[in-house]
Amino acid sequence: MNKSTITIEVMTDGNRVPDSISWSATDTTAENVQKAKAMMISFWDGADKAALRIDLWTKEMMVDEMADFFYQTLMTMADTYGRATKYREDVEEIKMFAKDFYEKFRARQLKENKAG
Repeated sequence: MNKSTITIEVMTDGNRVPDSISWSATDTTAENVQKAKAMMISFWDGADKAALRIDLWTKEMMVDEMADFFYQTLMTMADTYGRATKYREDVEEIKMFAKDFYEKFRARQLKENKAG
């Protein structure tokens, strides 16, 4: 059995707001510590039947980056759900929601940029 370790470092300001996020893993081809502006980690507690989450983002994370991050995360979650369940119809529904979410975001940004 192999063991893999993922290390996450979060540097915060005086108000405990993340300034930087970096991570590394023992089972990766990346040689250096990887930087990130946001992260979402979920664990499933089978005993309590509850998701345990850590959601963090740095001060530098822009709203458009957050929308991209959510869109890509939703699309990946749909694929993961599909691999786990084989429920293709549900996968397509999640992806349609993700696309609709992103299109609405882009339309809002365009409207705000024209108004501003």
